[in-house]
Amino acid sequence: MEGYTADKVFDQVDFGQTNLETGHFEQCRFDRCVFPDLSSRKFSECVFDGCNLSLAVLTNTAFRDVAFKRCRMWGLLFHHCVKFGTSFSFEDCSLNHSSFFGTKLKGTLFKDTQLHEVDFSEADLTEAVFDNCTLTKANFHDTLLTKADLRYAFDFVIDPEYNKVAKARFSAKGLAGLLQRYGIVVDS
Repeated sequence: MEGYTADKVFDQVDFGQTNLETGHFEQCRFDRCVFPDLSSRKFSECVFDGCNLSLAVLTNTAFRDVAFKRCRMWGLLFHHCVKFGTSFSFEDCSLNHSSFFGTKLKGTLFKDTQLHEVDFSEADLTEAVFDNCTLTKANFHDTLLTKADLRYAFDFVIDPEYNKVAKARFSAKGLAGLLQRYGIVVDS
């Protein structure tokens, strides 16, 4: 039987050593915790602050209105999560080598976050905001970027011929990342 936990604070717990109950967590806070496996758990209106989730298993994990702050999240496969109702934000996180392949990320906030070699192929990033984010070698292919805000994103390459960028916002310095396929050099 699945458990239900609400309004609880977990501080400095290594869930590789201590079992995290399977079930629904609502309005909980996880501070400086370590997570090797979040499979088959549901998180609603939770905050993860200073946690290490690198390489955590996310099979059938549900995230609804979840905030990640100052977390290390390398190599996560978000496309294994429950698809319906997924919503989260990332602030001052490191998501390097993670995958959002085919994930709906409409309106997601990425703030002060490293997204090196992240796969956004076939993702829906409609109205997503990348505020002071580095996207070195991030993969955008068949990605929906309609109305996305990349004015303060850095080091990205997005081919407008293979992605939907209607009404997306870019800064003048981001033009080089949009024109790279054409061999055009843009001086700043």
